[in-house]
Amino acid sequence: MVKEQPIPLRKVLNPEAIENMREVMDQVYMEEKLKDYILNLINSTRHPERYPRLNDLKGLIEFGASPRATIFLARAAKANAYISGRAYVIPDDIKAVARDVLRHRIILSYEAEAEEITSEDIINRILDEIEVP
Repeated sequence: MVKEQPIPLRKVLNPEAIENMREVMDQVYMEEKLKDYILNLINSTRHPERYPRLNDLKGLIEFGASPRATIFLARAAKANAYISGRAYVIPDDIKAVARDVLRHRIILSYEAEAEEITSEDIINRILDEIEVP
């Protein structure tokens, strides 16, 4: 039996640095139209029938993303912008993180599961159909 050696860890950030990054990220600018875009993305998971091109998703989603998903999608988009070296959010930041933020927040119906439709499929469809500002 081979005994595994522990992997040496080294400290790369201290708590103050993490808090500083968080404060800086909070300062990343997001235009109102992008906030509205996020609201439309989240709302379309709960009420796809309100979006003509997504009406056929109504029977596939049992429970859509909660209002908290709006908060976390905005935060993740700001983080993506910050990591990308920008002080402002662009639509691509939202799209880049949407799948990771929403994947576990959308509960599919039995019909969707029977048709082997995944939450990723639903999210991709929503991202394709909701108008980008």
